[in-house]
Formats: sequence, structure tokens, C-alpha cells
Amino acid sequence: MIETESKDHFDSIENKLWRTADKLRKNMDAAEYKHVVLGLIFLKYISDAFKELHEKLQEGAGEYEGADPEDKNEYLAEKVFYVPPQARWPYLMSKAKQPSIGKEVDEAMEAIEKDNNSLKGVLPKVYARENLDKQSLGQLIDIIGTIEFMADKNTTQSSGKDLLGQVYEYFLGQFAIAEGKKGGQFYTPQSIVQLLVELIEPYEGRVFDPCCGSGGMFVQSEKFVASHADHYSASGKNNLKIDPKDRISIYGQESNQTTWRLCKMNLAIRGIDSSNVKWNTEGSFLNDAHKDLKADYILANPPFNDSDWSGDLLRTDGRWLYGVPSSSNANYAWIQHFIYHLAPSGYAAFLLSNGALSSNASGEGKIRANMIENDLVDCIVKLPTQLFYNTQISVSIWIIAKNKSDSKYRNRAGEVLFIDARSLGTLVDRTQRILTEQDISRITDAYHSFRTKSKSPKNESGFCRIATLNEIKSHNNALVPGRYVGFNKMEVEDISWDWISQEIGEINSRSEQIVKITENSVNLFKELYNG
Repeated sequence: MIETESKDHFDSIENKLWRTADKLRKNMDAAEYKHVVLGLIFLKYISDAFKELHEKLQEGAGEYEGADPEDKNEYLAEKVFYVPPQARWPYLMSKAKQPSIGKEVDEAMEAIEKDNNSLKGVLPKVYARENLDKQSLGQLIDIIGTIEFMADKNTTQSSGKDLLGQVYEYFLGQFAIAEGKKGGQFYTPQSIVQLLVELIEPYEGRVFDPCCGSGGMFVQSEKFVASHADHYSASGKNNLKIDPKDRISIYGQESNQTTWRLCKMNLAIRGIDSSNVKWNTEGSFLNDAHKDLKADYILANPPFNDSDWSGDLLRTDGRWLYGVPSSSNANYAWIQHFIYHLAPSGYAAFLLSNGALSSNASGEGKIRANMIENDLVDCIVKLPTQLFYNTQISVSIWIIAKNKSDSKYRNRAGEVLFIDARSLGTLVDRTQRILTEQDISRITDAYHSFRTKSKSPKNESGFCRIATLNEIKSHNNALVPGRYVGFNKMEVEDISWDWISQEIGEINSRSEQIVKITENSVNLFKELYNG
């Protein structure tokens, strides 16, 4: 872990870079500009990685004796992208002040794709556009070019390349904030991603996200593996020759091509194999890119209450093991899609709007009852409001366990843990809340205590409680944590407007769906009448 002082140092670098880069945006909106900036950060990363190996090949010492520094196969063998001369960062910096710099960068991106099959169709070619000021572009290249000199030698960051990955991740979050509601389509806030990963602990195996956005779940999973060497040592699997990235394999799907490109770059900058991260315009429901995959871990933040998911075309689909989902709301389609893709002892952790916890509309109550009857729900965590960029309402984490009797953990058959975490989180500004490390630990400790053999699971009034399936059935199969954990004194005193606004927000979310459905019906009747 980075010490606090060093972390503050890196934060100041990220902030400084962001403020400077954002000033150069001028007449471009954030949605366009993010591809300009993130593309350059990626280009700087692969250029630095290439330069490092190129210098070793030039020296020709040891295993590199007699190697050709311009042989593409030398780079392929080391899992490093080959960067042709016209795409190397020093060359681009030498052209940064020239009016043709936009054309130079576009040609650099094309040359890299030509020499690296895995990057074909991934890199942005937007730099010659008229609305991108070329003087600002040159300044941006100069700014990003300074990153390698900013790495602090007194920290665990070994080089500027490590910092580039951190900067890329920080910029993704900042662009998501700048884009507001649209930003939520490609980025899940880091503290929520960390919580999901820490809950189900993907130590090794297949990790799947069928709506992967810019790949945050994958990046955090790799970080988790890298930071838990003690686990592998204790389990007798601490083979130091195994790269942390090789302990898990990544599978993903994304329907938005520009977001898929961000994901591919995000993973490449971390050295994570993205060959199984697929894109198609139809999406996971209509064109499942991993039909035969049975994943050990599923992590996802699907679109909330999606009414336009083509459900009418999939009424007889084989994934609907517990009931046909509503054609006007994809929530229970996503849940069953996740379950369908879980291995026999797999775990899924995903986010859904709170309405899914108790909805009985369009057969959703029956689907939920069937899932509960089959003992698939392991834990429900209700989160505080204001954690997301695209909605202010509170949402919940669902944890699905395919086999609660698996000998790896305590036998939890017939039990569900409910956690009400609405009182947690810290406001970082007027509209945005984050979960602190302490918040994440409190939630994960409760869940891990619930499923671990060596610990005795405990109920905590107002925060967490274990309920039996019979008790859940007596509540009409509703999975709302508040019905089971109760209220502590502080929560009763604090119920006031904040709590009421959360409940109203959830009601409004459902109301918006009803209005949309009604409008669609009215338009249909109009068409029939006019026809």
C-alpha cells in the first residue's frame, strides 16, 4: 500500500494534470474530449513500455544477446506492444508545436493498430478534427510527457508507467463526473467497485462482467489478487512465478463501441489480457458473446430499470430458469443472465435499483420467490444515496451464491444476510458521496463473518441480520433489508427528510417507468387509430 503522504503526492499530481488538461478543452464537451486525453495517456504508456524493452534489446546483454530491437516478435514474446518509429512519444513531442500535430497523432494510432492485432479498431483517431485546437493538443502532449518524471522513488510506484495507469483511472472518474448522467454509462465509482470485489474475493478463476463499461471491475479484481499474496502463501499456492494477472481470467461484453474501446485501453495499460472482452451492438441479451461460459465470479453494474432491452424478442429464452422477465424492465433478466453464467460454486455480486427488492409487477415477485425457494440469494446490501453520477437514489448489492453448502465456507443453506448500509458514506461535495475504507471494511466484515467457518455470524440491530427463508416468505418474499434488520435509536432519530427523500426517490424511479410505458401505449393507440 502507498503511504498517506505519498498517496497525497500522487493525488496532487492527478489533480494538477486534470485541471491543466481540462483547461485545454475549450469548445469540446467532456464526452468527446475524454477520448482525446485518454488516447494520449494510453499512447504514452505503450511508448514508455516499448522504450524500456527497446533499450534492453539495444544493449544486447544476457538473454537479449543478438536480439534485433526492431523485431516485432521480440516485443510480442514479452507481452509488450510494438510501437513504430512515427508513433513513439519522443517523435510526437518533437512535432507537438506544428499545425500538423493532429494528423501526426491519428497516423500514429493507425500505425500502432497495424502492427498490433489486439488493438485493431480500439484506438481513437480524433486528433485531426477541426474542433480540436492544435495548439492545445500540443500542450496536452507536453503535459502528459512529463508524467514519467513525476514518479516518486520513495514509494512502491516503480516508474512513470505505473503512475500512467493511476492517472488513466483517475481521469475516467473525472470525465464521468463531468458528463453527469451519461458518465454513469461507462464508469462505476471506484469505492463501489472496490466494495463489490472485496465482498466476493475473486482470488482465482474466471471473472465475468456482461455489461463491463470501461472495465473497472476487472482492474479492481486484478488489484485484489495482487494485494493478497498472504492468501496464496497460507493456502500453499504461493508460486512466486505466477503473475497475479494469470490467477484470474477476464471475460466481458459491452454494447457501446466507444466504451468498449475505453475498456480495452484501460486493461492494456494494466497489462491485463482483454482478448475475451467482446463488443457487439446487440448486447448481452440478444447476442450473448460468451454463451458457454460458466464463471467463478460475476461482477456487474447493469443499467437500472432498463425498459428498452428487447424483452419481447426473448420470451422463450433458455436463460429464464425462474420465470420470464418483464419486457418493460430488464432487472430480472439481468439477474437470471448472471445466474445462468455462474459455475456450480460461483458467486455473483451486482447492483440493482431498490425497486427490484420487492417488486411484484409483471411476474417479478414470482421470479424472486422461485430464486428464494432455490436458495440462491446469499446477501443483500442496501447502499446510501448519492453514490452514483447517473442517479441520486439508493441502490442495493445482490450477492448470489450457486451453492451455499460448498465446503469452502460455512453451510448457509436456508439463510440470507441482510445489511442496511444507508447510514454509511461520506459526502465529498454537495451531490456526491463515497464509501470510505472503514465503510467498506464494516460491510465486508459482516458478510465474511456470515459465510466463514471460523467466525460466528452476529446480528447487529439496525445494520445487519440473518433471516431464514421461511421468515422471508412471511414477508411476501421481499428482500428489503429494513424489514429484517430493524432500526437502532440513532436511525429512528435521523429518519427525517434524508430517509424520506430516499424512499421518494425510489418511488419516483418506478413512476418514471410507468409514465414511459403509458406514453408508449398512447403512441401505439394513436398509430393504430390514425392507420
